[in-house]
Amino acid sequence: MCGIAGFIDPRISAQDAPALLERMLSSIAHRGPDARGTYFHESMALGQNRLSIIDLSADGNQPMHYFNASIVYNGEIYNYKELRATLIQKGYRFKTASDTEVILASYREYGRACVTKFIGMWSFALYDELSGELFCSRDRFGIKPFYYISDGDRFYFGSEYKALRPSPCFSNDINIDQISRGLQLGWVCYEDETYFNCLKSLPAASNLIYSKGKISIEKYWDLNPTTTLASNPEECIHEFRQLLESSVDLHLRSDVEIAICLSGGIDSSSLTGLIKQKYPTLPHKTFSIYYDGPGEVDERPFIQEVNDKYASLQPFYYKPEEGDILELFHDIMHQVDVPATGSSNFSHYYLLKKIKEKQVKVVVDGQGADEYLGGYMHSMYRMNADLMKHFRLKSLFGNLAGNVSRQNQSLGEFVSTLGKSGLSLFMNEMRLYTFEYKNYFPFVVQRDKQNIPFNLNSRFNEGLDNFLYQLIFTSSLPTILHYVDRMTMAHSVESRVPFLDHRLVEYAFTLNSNLKIRNGVTKYILRESVKDLLPDDIYNRRDKKGFVTPGEQKWLRGPLKHLLKMDYKKMDFLNVALVKQEVEKYEKGDNRNSKLIWRLAMLNYWMSNFQ
Repeated sequence: MCGIAGFIDPRISAQDAPALLERMLSSIAHRGPDARGTYFHESMALGQNRLSIIDLSADGNQPMHYFNASIVYNGEIYNYKELRATLIQKGYRFKTASDTEVILASYREYGRACVTKFIGMWSFALYDELSGELFCSRDRFGIKPFYYISDGDRFYFGSEYKALRPSPCFSNDINIDQISRGLQLGWVCYEDETYFNCLKSLPAASNLIYSKGKISIEKYWDLNPTTTLASNPEECIHEFRQLLESSVDLHLRSDVEIAICLSGGIDSSSLTGLIKQKYPTLPHKTFSIYYDGPGEVDERPFIQEVNDKYASLQPFYYKPEEGDILELFHDIMHQVDVPATGSSNFSHYYLLKKIKEKQVKVVVDGQGADEYLGGYMHSMYRMNADLMKHFRLKSLFGNLAGNVSRQNQSLGEFVSTLGKSGLSLFMNEMRLYTFEYKNYFPFVVQRDKQNIPFNLNSRFNEGLDNFLYQLIFTSSLPTILHYVDRMTMAHSVESRVPFLDHRLVEYAFTLNSNLKIRNGVTKYILRESVKDLLPDDIYNRRDKKGFVTPGEQKWLRGPLKHLLKMDYKKMDFLNVALVKQEVEKYEKGDNRNSKLIWRLAMLNYWMSNFQ
């Protein structure tokens, strides 16, 4: 896991290029403290800050060269050993034990199609001296970031916003569409857009080729509708378990210690159980964060059950104190690169700080399962709508009754569930998100409400599948992965997410919906596939807590209350009168729009300090 940066710029002299690349790499030094390397060829420059995980020797340093190709790379190709064995059979020879060299050899053998053979997370830039092309790629889910600026015959790239700021092509002009998406929906990215007009993000599952001043972008993978659905529950549960075990096995390949982020939820507990099944006596550190004040969410009882079940675990807990937020606030905002749309990433930062103090370089985390296995309550509404559409009333009744009994729904909550399910029947994802964009929070950006800065196409026949697809690629996961990348790399820690193995996700989209949600139970197939590994209380959990933090109310009314004094002159694109009105209501104790107030305060701070 590393930080990469580089450029092709014929206007930069050979004398000036090293200093410019050094500034770019220095801005993201936290991503890779173990080694720094650079390579220059004519008007091309490649650089990397290395976090050594596979092949810890200097042989694994980058930029790495193989025949006529050179690469800088951020990520892990987990199936590199299998690929290496295949390439050796084809006559290839290797000088290192790294996965980086396997990428280079794979490119030589398969060309750009090499990425379709990788299982893992990556962003890389590979320069082919024979063709003069720069071949860049990003993994299927966008776990690892890749940003770029293209200006005619000048092309710059890097792992974070910060790496691109030294570029002579960088401009501070902000992208109002992204500002609006962040405020109204909480998204910090959308397709190739960022908070700056000049700065682009390579979309997930895409290759970028820069050649002779021109860019071409091609999508190399996608989830596709299938007409043949796997429906036998026992067979599906068995197959899912096998795929999950395979993913976990691959994600445990490392030449350094691996620890576990344990929240007490089903996802991280499942991964912990699978790891301990494979290595029952090997000590693994677990790291957990908690808040135990009035009204706070304290998951320690569930976390403790997992630690009790597996005696070789070594648990570490951390409780942030109120003073931590003031001490670390500026650094967190600097690291996150964008106006923080929620406060959960602050808790993640605290947790990673403790992980680094224990000298751990790799953690396994549970992100991704909710997005394709129906873990969010909104998934229930879409599934109910599908059941209504097909007149599957028995299954619909099972879901509704399950919600009432398992989640102790009140009459009002039951009516709300029924109403939202009905709304999902008559409105597709684009219309639902447009409605949310315009109406969930007061619309605070001074732009025509009809100008909707996103487009969500319907790709699947069923509403649930369309919803899950958008969660993965647009509305939820890209934002989560952005925060996870920044918070982990801020502390030079690699985060691995076994649920985002594309084989698992592809399989999930061949399943009947009732294997994801059944009788009001979310992530049904995951629960059943690892039932033997979970404590009973976690297997039977029906609540969905998420990473709950007290930022939007307690912090913003306490140690961060000074952030409510905003410089509206810097934010003339806002409806200032409406914003002032909402802030005043918040200061008087109205929490209905506390998330929006938090986002406004973070936007103001970001524009005052980082824009």
